[in-house]
Amino acid sequence: MDIIVAGVGDVGAHLAKMLSNEKHDITVIDPDGKKLKLFDSVSDVLTVQGSVTSFKTLKDANVEKCDLFIAVSHFENTNLTGALLAKRLGAKKTIARIDSSEFLVPRNKEHFISMGIDYMIYPERIASKEIITLLNKTSSTDFVDFTGGRLSMYVIKLEENAPVINKKLKDIQYDEKKHEYRAVAITRNGDTIIPSGDDIFQSNDLVYVVTNQSSIKQIMRYAGKEEFPVRNILIMGGSRIGIRTALDLEADTNIKLIEINGEKCEKISDLVDKTLVINGDGRDIELLRDSGIKGMDAFIAVTGNSETNILSCLMAKKMGVKKVICEVENFDYIGIAENMGLDTIINKKVSAASRIFRFTMTDEVTSIKCLTGTEAEVFEFIAKPGSVATKGPIKDINFPKDAIIGGIIRGKSSFVARGETQIKENDRVVVFALPSAIFKVGKFFSS
Repeated sequence: MDIIVAGVGDVGAHLAKMLSNEKHDITVIDPDGKKLKLFDSVSDVLTVQGSVTSFKTLKDANVEKCDLFIAVSHFENTNLTGALLAKRLGAKKTIARIDSSEFLVPRNKEHFISMGIDYMIYPERIASKEIITLLNKTSSTDFVDFTGGRLSMYVIKLEENAPVINKKLKDIQYDEKKHEYRAVAITRNGDTIIPSGDDIFQSNDLVYVVTNQSSIKQIMRYAGKEEFPVRNILIMGGSRIGIRTALDLEADTNIKLIEINGEKCEKISDLVDKTLVINGDGRDIELLRDSGIKGMDAFIAVTGNSETNILSCLMAKKMGVKKVICEVENFDYIGIAENMGLDTIINKKVSAASRIFRFTMTDEVTSIKCLTGTEAEVFEFIAKPGSVATKGPIKDINFPKDAIIGGIIRGKSSFVARGETQIKENDRVVVFALPSAIFKVGKFFSS
């Protein structure tokens, strides 16, 4: 595909790098020449300096040949205007990053669609939704649902007391008639592997498991994990993510929100209803104690500063909080944070990329999730009639070694994939793939 990414801020830069690895032709637009020069030196993309709202700049970027135009600068109005102009000049599909949830209200959204903006993305809103999902899955560090939850993928961190530690995958005994689950990947010391039966589980492994609802308790038992209700939450940071999370949860949960900026605290107090807003520095141990951190079920750090979030989450964990969620936007810090023992890490760039990346895939892909802490992705494909995937049992179709089929959804039933499993046309197939395999995997499901 010919793709234009307008804006090399946090989301744009990540997207452009990721998409350039998928054999797409990428052009990046930004008014900052220094940013472009730096980006050009580390990525295989074309760069155009100028404003995305300029006809000349868009024409210089060959927007008339563009299959997908993605406007993700820090300025909402610039993104909306750029996307509208791009569509008028010939771009087939356009996406604009926004900062206001009111644009996503269905009746308002229709106006933008009629003007030529195909999709609007609000990264902070996506991140807050992820946080809420993870608070409902307290034993998991990440979670993906497929086809309404008929199959799910849990990402579980193994602690030293996990019963499966030092055991081979093939030695984990379970009743296949009662339980359906499969470990599709392991991330260890920053490297992600597709495991074989002889691989051994180790402490601090992140294990990716595809399962159905009936087998979740069994998986948690092997991992030494236990779900618990979250009723009391302390949020550090009055960022858009923090405010949005508080607004979505305050009706049913006791929430306290700490913000260091006094003026911002006053504005947040006017927005929320039941949330208690506290003016102070969340890194202050005494303030955390006074805020009742020892009685909290969850601590969420979303200040926008990765170092502050990591430090505060470590303190919260040391003070007995069972579930901590840490926003880490600096990719260099993600591995460090995981090795320090933090439960769950979110990254709005990765969250936004999952939504946008879907537009670059073929019709066989019904959903995709980019995962934090690994370059791997998990997909849900539809097996088209006559596709290679339907030509024989999985063990005989020469599926890429750097990818694995986790499970299959067939009509109203779902099951974990084995070597003898035969994929049928129109099956929905859950695939975990490393970057080197993504391009190859798609060919297996196309007609």
